Amino acid sequence: MSKKLPAPEDDEALARAVRDSAQQIWQAGLGAFAKAQEEGGSAFTRLVRDGSALQKRAREVEEATDIVGRKASRAVTRENRRTGGSWGKLEQVFEDRVARALATIGVPAASEVEALRRRVDELERMLAELAGRLPASPARAARRGARAAPEPEDGEGA
Repeated sequence: MSKKLPAPEDDEALARAVRDSAQQIWQAGLGAFAKAQEEGGSAFTRLVRDGSALQKRAREVEEATDIVGRKASRAVTRENRRTGGSWGKLEQVFEDRVARALATIGVPAASEVEALRRRVDELERMLAELAGRLPASPARAARRGARAAPEPEDGEGA
């Protein structure tokens, strides 16, 4: 009854197959109409009644499907909210346990490292300030003087 359509690469054969199929559908419709005329109006009326019943049933199924879909969507939303909170709690428990394990083996926390860094910066600033206040010692002055004194040229000096 149905034919296998040719591969999409063959456009002309595909178009010919579609035309043939449309022609067969048209002929089947004409045949059904002729049969309905032969049997009289009762067959046509029966077909209309059956079609109406089928359409009504299809609408009922569609409405039921929509209701089920909305309920499922609400259930998924509720479940996502519930599990989202659970994931947050699980992450917090994991972070707490990792922090405790690191503290047990002596790894400092990030806050401790930051406090230590600030303290080192403060000590360096204080040392620089103190170094600026110290009087120049004779050895230090001699080193500075040696760097500042020009070197003697050949033939002059010692």
